[in-house]
Amino acid sequence: MKKLIALVLALSMSLSLLAGCGSTEESEAPATEETGEATEDAGNDAQPGTTTETSDATPFKIGCTGPLTGDAAIYGIAVKNAIELAVEEINGLGSDIQFEFQAEDDVADGETAVNAYNVLMDWGMQILLGTVTSGACISVAAETYEDRVFTLTPSASSTDVLAGNDNVFQVCFSDPNQGAGSAVYMANNMADAKIAVIYRNDDAYSQGIRDTFISEAEVQGLDVVYEGTFTEDTQTDFSVQLTAAEAAGADTVFLPIYYQPASVILNQAAQIGYAPTFFGVDGMDGILTMEGFDTSLAEGVMLLTPFSADSDEPMTQAFVEKYQERYGEIPNQFAADGYDAVYIAYMALQEAGCTSDMSAEEICEALISVMPTITYSGLTGQGLTWNEEGEVSKDPLAVVIKDGAYVIPE
Repeated sequence: MKKLIALVLALSMSLSLLAGCGSTEESEAPATEETGEATEDAGNDAQPGTTTETSDATPFKIGCTGPLTGDAAIYGIAVKNAIELAVEEINGLGSDIQFEFQAEDDVADGETAVNAYNVLMDWGMQILLGTVTSGACISVAAETYEDRVFTLTPSASSTDVLAGNDNVFQVCFSDPNQGAGSAVYMANNMADAKIAVIYRNDDAYSQGIRDTFISEAEVQGLDVVYEGTFTEDTQTDFSVQLTAAEAAGADTVFLPIYYQPASVILNQAAQIGYAPTFFGVDGMDGILTMEGFDTSLAEGVMLLTPFSADSDEPMTQAFVEKYQERYGEIPNQFAADGYDAVYIAYMALQEAGCTSDMSAEEICEALISVMPTITYSGLTGQGLTWNEEGEVSKDPLAVVIKDGAYVIPE
């Protein structure tokens, strides 16, 4: 099987600007078209490409639920778009593994997500690449556990989606990793900062990141001078929190929140003349494409993300070019997570020897066994591995918004 993978992916590599995702391999590396010499890391690399081979194989049915409408639609649409690109690429390889994809809108709501999941099950879904947001994923994960459907969520980062669910695995780094990683970064690069934290206390994502940030901040000796909270119903007015943060002398404001309330905070901070360094997490990604938002307000905002569209990595450049050509915008981190999710599922199905005539339950048990044994490299990280609880091991990347783009700090 592994030699077959290497041969298939060598073909893709020669057609694809050397951009892609995969892992190193024990089999002999194929020769490149340009040099004729063996490459050390060709192995399992299923490369982005434009191959047009066809296969008579019956496709695996993969589904996704995410917010395709509503306030969080930027996330769900990005994931859906990127999954479609990856499915087309893999199907174009002409291998025995083919995919049929269907997405359903869950508006980032738990009850709606369960209904969307049931629609996908009626369609015959065998693998769920979802859901996109943590709250909805927590609701759906309980259903997939009972039904024994393998679930690989591109972007739900709360550890609650994994708790007690042996069938659920994450692509994005978890909330604890984001919180602790943010504190460590600040300790190494902003050690003298006076920090305020503004978080949403009725959201598992925001609360989870805040908790681990505060814990690690204490270990690192950071000076947290103020904490302010809000809820879904109060995320239109942050005057109290911003005034208090400024009064406490905070020159850095940590925002473990999504881009919608963050955009309000940035706007209202500018209105009162408060200009600290704002530091966000992966939920901030998407703010630059938010309709009606003045991107100049985000100048200098820092955030942790596993993906930067400005990276000079060939695989990233090829993905960004293809995504932008197809959808007319630069892909965000959620798109990259969705894209990687398809290739991770592809690799796991190959390693497990799954066939599309297997039931969802049979596929689930096979992939649960194989996931802790694979190593994957792609858009959102190199050498990704998973533990038996479904948590991925990957390092976040710090970027800063400069001239309306995410760039890596010098």
